[in-house]
Amino acid sequence: MRKNLNVTEGIFPMPVLMVATYNEDDSVNVMNAAWGTMQERDHVILNLTETHKTVQNIKARGAFTVSIADAAHIVEADYFGVESGNNVPNKLERSGLTASKSETVYAPIINEFPLCLECVFVEYQTNKYGCGVVGKVVNITADESVIVDDHLDMSLVNAIAFDPYTHGYYKVTERVGEAFKDGMQLKK
Repeated sequence: MRKNLNVTEGIFPMPVLMVATYNEDDSVNVMNAAWGTMQERDHVILNLTETHKTVQNIKARGAFTVSIADAAHIVEADYFGVESGNNVPNKLERSGLTASKSETVYAPIINEFPLCLECVFVEYQTNKYGCGVVGKVVNITADESVIVDDHLDMSLVNAIAFDPYTHGYYKVTERVGEAFKDGMQLKK
């Protein structure tokens, strides 16, 4: 038997994305965004309103980075979601994390998050179904600690996901199957 639930952001898991930009004074701004995904193979879309300091920075700077939050930095990742860059200009400093300048876009890379997509701003979309920043991924960097045999090992990233039903964070670490292969068992 099934039970009806309240309508919410019902997709699980939702990624926990750390979106980083430079402020007007070149200090680093970081926000936590669960409303983001790949739009195409090399484009990301972030469902963010224009009131976010991050969106203002993206439009002004023409670039941003998207890091995958990890279990080792849940406190910092959550802080970037509960504190607004409009109110606190030095969020990165307060978090204790550090940043480096991307070599490909005018945006910071948060050093402690192991996987980072470097993006150029494409456009800001708004319509009755939502709004969002579209960016083209021009480079991806990963910390050597998550590389095995010259390939990214997602289990080592220890990515976290957001649960919109209970507002919890969950680790996404165990590989349980082979995409585009396991289903072939049922194909006749």
